[in-house]
Amino acid sequence: MKYILCASCLFLTQFLFANRISGLVTDSKGKPLPFASITVKGTTRGTTANNEGKYFIDIDPGTYTLVAQYVSYQRLERTVTLTDANATINFELQLQQLSLAEVVVKAGAEDPAYEIIRNAIKKRSYYLNQLKEFRFNVYTKGQMRMRDFPKKFMGQKVDFGDGDTSKKKIIYLSETISTVSVQKPDKVKIVVASSKVSGRSDGFGLSAPQVFSFYENNIKIGTNLNPRGFISPISNNALNYYKYKYEGSFFEEGVEINRIKVTPKRKFEPLFSGYINITENDWRIHSVQLQLTKESQMELVDTLRIEQLYIPFNKEVWLIKSQVIYPAIKMFGFDAYGSFVNVYSEFDIEPKFGKKYFDNVIMTYTDSANKKPLSFWDKARPVQLQPDEVRDYEKKDSIELQQKDPRYLDSVDRKNNKVSFTGLVVTGENFSRRKNRENYAINPLIDIVNFNTVEGLVVNFTPTYFKRLDSGNISRRSIFIRPTLRYGFNNKHFNASLNAGYNFGKKYFNSINIAAGKRVQQINNANPVPDRNNTFASLIWENNFSKLYENWFGRIAFNKGLGEGITAGFSIQYQDRLPLENTTNYKWRELSKRDYTPNYPIELVSENFKRHQAFITSVGVNWQPGSQYIQIPGRKINTGSKYPTLGATYTVALKNILGSDVNYAKWRFTISDNLNLRLGGRFSYRFAMGGFTNTDSVQLQDYTHFNGNGLIMAAPYLNSFQVAPYYKYSNTEKFYTTLHVEHHFNGLLTNKIPGFRALNWHLVAGANSFYVNKNNTYFEAFAGFENIFKILRVDFIQAWQSGRRGTTGIRVGFKGVLTGGNDD
Repeated sequence: MKYILCASCLFLTQFLFANRISGLVTDSKGKPLPFASITVKGTTRGTTANNEGKYFIDIDPGTYTLVAQYVSYQRLERTVTLTDANATINFELQLQQLSLAEVVVKAGAEDPAYEIIRNAIKKRSYYLNQLKEFRFNVYTKGQMRMRDFPKKFMGQKVDFGDGDTSKKKIIYLSETISTVSVQKPDKVKIVVASSKVSGRSDGFGLSAPQVFSFYENNIKIGTNLNPRGFISPISNNALNYYKYKYEGSFFEEGVEINRIKVTPKRKFEPLFSGYINITENDWRIHSVQLQLTKESQMELVDTLRIEQLYIPFNKEVWLIKSQVIYPAIKMFGFDAYGSFVNVYSEFDIEPKFGKKYFDNVIMTYTDSANKKPLSFWDKARPVQLQPDEVRDYEKKDSIELQQKDPRYLDSVDRKNNKVSFTGLVVTGENFSRRKNRENYAINPLIDIVNFNTVEGLVVNFTPTYFKRLDSGNISRRSIFIRPTLRYGFNNKHFNASLNAGYNFGKKYFNSINIAAGKRVQQINNANPVPDRNNTFASLIWENNFSKLYENWFGRIAFNKGLGEGITAGFSIQYQDRLPLENTTNYKWRELSKRDYTPNYPIELVSENFKRHQAFITSVGVNWQPGSQYIQIPGRKINTGSKYPTLGATYTVALKNILGSDVNYAKWRFTISDNLNLRLGGRFSYRFAMGGFTNTDSVQLQDYTHFNGNGLIMAAPYLNSFQVAPYYKYSNTEKFYTTLHVEHHFNGLLTNKIPGFRALNWHLVAGANSFYVNKNNTYFEAFAGFENIFKILRVDFIQAWQSGRRGTTGIRVGFKGVLTGGNDD
C-alpha cells in the first residue's frame, strides 16, 4: 500500500508552495520544437514541452540554471532567480554544429563510425545491466489525430460519435501517471496512480511507460507491428545489418558526442534508419532519432519515429529523460498520426523492494486511478495541454454526460439499429439498448439457411441476447441467452433448444452455463464441418461430410479462475440420441463417379447406430505456470506467460443413470505454446495424448475422433488434420498421441526475394501427426504463405497414412495481420 500512496503523491508534493517557470522552445526560425526537454542543471528534475514547444515547471523560489535540449540541436542554458513571482524563460536552439576537424577519411578507408559502433557494441551488455534495481515515475500522454477519413467504410457511415464532421480531429487522448519498479533480469511492476481518457470517465488510459532500450539486441514495439521485433543499431550482430556514417561530433558539459547516421544494408529487414549519438570514450547512448517504415517489415503503421534523450544521473550512470513515439497510419482511406510522450522523473537507483513486492501482477491500476479531479491533473501533468486538447477533454466529457441521458441513448440506438442488406445476408445484425446495457444479435442469412442430405433445406435460427449486469467499464457480471430454432424441410423435424450463461467473479473470470432441449449435431461432437461449408460441398461436389444425429439433451457446465494461471471446470450432460437417415440426394450437378454416402461413418460401421442414452461427466483443469496479470479495480486480466499451457481432462460415462446405456472412461492431456523466436519467427505447437481406461460400452459419439478436413477451407490449424478423413481413424484405444507444429517465419526468407518481398507475404510450414498403433498412424507436412493481402493463408499439404503416401491438397484460411486467424 505504501508504494501506491507514494505513486499518488510524488507528482503533487513537488508543486506545493512552488512558483512556475514557463516559456517556449523554438529553433532559430521561431518554429516550435515539440517535446523538447528542459531540466534543472545538476539534477534529473525537469519537464518536457508540448507539441507547440510550450513548457512549464513548478519549483521553489531560488536561483536555478535551466537546460533546454532537443535532439540534433545545441543545448542552451538560462539562469533564473525566482522570488515570489512566476517567470517566463524562452529558449531559441540552434542546429547542432558538428566538428570534423580531427577526422580524416582516406579513400577506401573504413568510416570512423564503424570503430565507434564496435566500441558501443562492446559496452552494450554492461549498460543494459548496469543497474540491477531501480524505480522511476513516468508521465505518459498519448494522442492520435485524423488528417482524413472516408465517408463510408464497408458500407457503413463513418461516425466518431463526437458530432464533429470535420476531417481533422483528435480521436484519442489519454494521460497516465505511473511508478515503474524494475529488478533485473526480468521483474517489472507498474503502479498506475492516475489515468484519464478523453470522453471515458470510467476508462483506463493506455499506460505505456516502458523504455524501448536500444541496449537490447532485439527491440519489441507493440504486438502487431512486427512479431520478429527490430534489430538495434548497436546489437551484437548490427554490423551485418547496418551501414554507418560518421557525421561529426559536438561537446556537452565537456563530453564529446559522436553523431552516427544509421542506414539498413538491405530493404525489407526489421531495421531502423536515422541517427544515434554515442559518447566518446565511454561509448554510451546520448540520444537517438530513429525511424521505421514499411521497408522495415512493419505492419499496420506506415512510419514510426522514435526520439530519446539521456542525461547524467551521476558520473557513472546516465538515465533516460524523455521518449517520444510518432506513429503515422494510412489505411483504407483513413489518414492518422499521433504522438506518445513519456517524461521520466524521480529516479531511485537504490530502491528497497520487499521480498514479495514482485509477484505475478505486473501492472496495477489503483482504485482511484480514473477518479482524479481536474484540479489534480492541472497540478500533476508536467506537459502543458494544447488548446485543442483542452477543448477535446471538455467536449467529449460533455458528450459522455449527454450520452448517459436515457433519451440520448434511445436516439442513438434508433439510429444505429437500422437493418441493412449486408447485415442481414453476410455479417449479421446487432441491436443495442444502451441504457439497459443490452444487446441482441441475429446470425446472417448465409448461416441461417443451409442444406444437408438428412434435413434437405434447413433453417437454423440462433439469436443471442446479452446483458451486462454492472455499469461502468469494468463490468464482470453478465448473462446471455441463446435459443436455437431449427427446421428441416425434407424430414420435417423441428428442433428447439436453449443455451444460457452467467459470467461472474470479482477477481477472476467465472462462468456457469446451462443448456437443454432437442438439437441436431455431428457424431463427432466437436462439429468439425461448418454448416455453410458442408452445404457447398454437398450441392457442388456431392460430399455430405456432416454425419448428423438428433438428441434430447441437458447440460450444465461450470468454469472458475483460481489465479496463478489455473482454470478449472466440470460439466454434466445427458443425451437421448436418435439416429437420422438421408432423405434427399438433391445436388446442383451430377458427378459420374460420386454419390452421397449414408449418414453414418462408413469407415467405422456398416449401419447406423441404435437409439440410446448417455449420462456423461467431465472434469478438467488448465494451467499456465508463471501467468502474469494486469489488475484493475475488481478484476484481474491474464496476460499470459513465457511457459506452455498444460491441460488435463477426465471423462466418465455412467451406466443406468436416467437410463444411460454407455459405460466408459477416458482421459486427455495437452501441452501447447507459442514461442516467439524474434528474428527467427514464431514456433507454435500442441501435443496431446490420451485414451480409454474403460470401454465396457462405447457408442460412435464417444470415440476418440481426430478432426479431419475434406474442404478447401482450412480447419483450425493447431487442432485439426487438414487432409485427413473425418472418421477413418476414430478409435477406442487405450492410448494415442497427436502433435501439431507450425513455424511462422514472419517475413524471414521471403524478405530476401526481390519483387516478392514488397508483398510482405510470410512463409509458414509445419506438420500434423497422430499415432494410435502401428496400423493406425498419420502424418501430414505442409508449407504455404500467410498474410496474403493481410487476411489470407494458403497451404499445400502432403499426407502419409501408415507409412504410405496419401492425399495431397490445398487449404485456404484466414490468417493475416488484419484477421489474426484461429489456431485452435
